[in-house]
Amino acid sequence: MWDFTGKYWRDGIEILVLAFCLYQIYRSFRATRGAQILVGLGFILVALALVTQVFQFEVIGWLITRSAAVLTFALLVIFQPELRNALARLGSSQIFSFSSKRRLAFVERLADAVVILSKKRIGALVAIQRNISLKEQLETGVLLDAYFSAELAMSVFFPKSPLHDGGMIIADDRVAGAACVFPVTEKEMQDRSTGLRHRAAIGLTERTDAIAIVVSEETGSISISENGLLQRNLTEKQFRERISEIFFAATAVSENETNEKLDSQDSVSTSGGRNMVSD
Repeated sequence: MWDFTGKYWRDGIEILVLAFCLYQIYRSFRATRGAQILVGLGFILVALALVTQVFQFEVIGWLITRSAAVLTFALLVIFQPELRNALARLGSSQIFSFSSKRRLAFVERLADAVVILSKKRIGALVAIQRNISLKEQLETGVLLDAYFSAELAMSVFFPKSPLHDGGMIIADDRVAGAACVFPVTEKEMQDRSTGLRHRAAIGLTERTDAIAIVVSEETGSISISENGLLQRNLTEKQFRERISEIFFAATAVSENETNEKLDSQDSVSTSGGRNMVSD
């Protein structure tokens, strides 16, 4: 037993690494058109390999072996959107850049605005930019650079408003633009009641690290999309708790590390007998 373990432990680790990589690929591509293409290609290759082994088709086997490099390049082209999104998420720390005090005030204004829109059943789609820029989507709409408020949100999304048809983009705590076009998800939605706003929210959060908030025009229900996942039919309390969690949980670790660094600097300065001047 020990001899077997000592001889093949590297193979076991290699199998675990490959299994982990395959699982991550499955998570990235599931429920997309790319997954359907991947399943189709895999089925064809397995079928050809079995036929080649059974009937000893040398020409087909030679073609499969020689076309491996071409097939790899083809897969890179087919799955280019998924690979781009995965790399973009890899470099994203999902931390909002403005201070905690401003963040708290903005979260309260945002929650109040969404609740008012929900009660009045005014449809809305709001995207909050994080690390990945939404400049591409912003260029499809109207630039605003305005202070966000409930009154502004109601004015933009009012059904008779010229800017109501599209999404609002918020960068930091300001409205960067409105009437923006967001990419629609390619996932197959089992729930037929999922509207275009919800599909656009999912599509945007699949391609970026943004947060998308949707208010249904028909029912007034509130939804939040993050990382391509949609949370629907949130109550006012659930929405306020979730949006606060998103804005503050991502920065709790970094702020604690900053406070620890400041405390260590204060202790060093005090021990050195230097005079400290407060900000």
